[in-house]
Amino acid sequence: MKRSSIPKDRRRSNYSLLIKFVLALIILGVAIFYLNRYQAKNSANTGRDKHDGVTPPVSSEFRVSRVIDGDTIVLSDGEHVRYLGIDAPETHVLRDGHWIDAPKPFGPEAAEFNRRMVEGKIVRLEYDVERYDKYNRTLAYIYVDDKFVNAELLKEGYACVFNKSPNVKYADEFVNLQREARLARRGMWGAVEKITAADAADYIDQVRLVSGKVVGTGASSKMIFLNFGFDKDRDFTVVIYKDALKYFKQKGIDPLNFYTGKTVEVSGRIHAHNGPQIIVGGPNEVDVIE
Repeated sequence: MKRSSIPKDRRRSNYSLLIKFVLALIILGVAIFYLNRYQAKNSANTGRDKHDGVTPPVSSEFRVSRVIDGDTIVLSDGEHVRYLGIDAPETHVLRDGHWIDAPKPFGPEAAEFNRRMVEGKIVRLEYDVERYDKYNRTLAYIYVDDKFVNAELLKEGYACVFNKSPNVKYADEFVNLQREARLARRGMWGAVEKITAADAADYIDQVRLVSGKVVGTGASSKMIFLNFGFDKDRDFTVVIYKDALKYFKQKGIDPLNFYTGKTVEVSGRIHAHNGPQIIVGGPNEVDVIE
């Protein structure tokens, strides 16, 4: 039998090089696969189609597998998405580490409206400045067919405005849609009554239109406070985060001085933190009555 004329050491070297080459090709292929997957998920084109005064972009498409409530959905890949710019009445609350059914007024109706619009359908996601919230949910504006879902929920009265800087791309449009829904008494606005600032503590986690006189203002390192009473731990407060101050300055408003002594109306979900409060993201969300 004829023996190979290639020395054993060289044959081993060539075999080792071949193995390394094949491994390098496998690693490169895996890297390219995940890079393409990431780019497909995060890509967004600049083309826009006009819709109801808001210009939705063409963006990555995903299927909705489940609707959690009026402003949160789950995509087919398990990703949780929280709608930007709006706040729908709750259907669940977190107690002792567990989510339990505890629907607030109009929570089930908002969830059902959202379900009819998006569940099982292909949706497009548009992003703003921040991509994720503190719960690691994706933050997005949602489009299905020719509908801007966030805007539709506001327009039909199934959600209220929650413009939180820096995610304020559609802040003015959203405030206008809410005002139109409230004046027309659509959805929850047909049942939501105006309350006084003194009664706000009775409506925690509920959406209300709150009216009262600003008796003073204050500030911390992160926010401005419009105080409707002298007990900061009990009385109603309007909160303005300092990264939203630029929107007030654009209107020539210094919140620390402008609102003192004025009667105003604000609408939104009432949170409990050192007393009842509503967070606002711009001057269009604070209506001066007198």
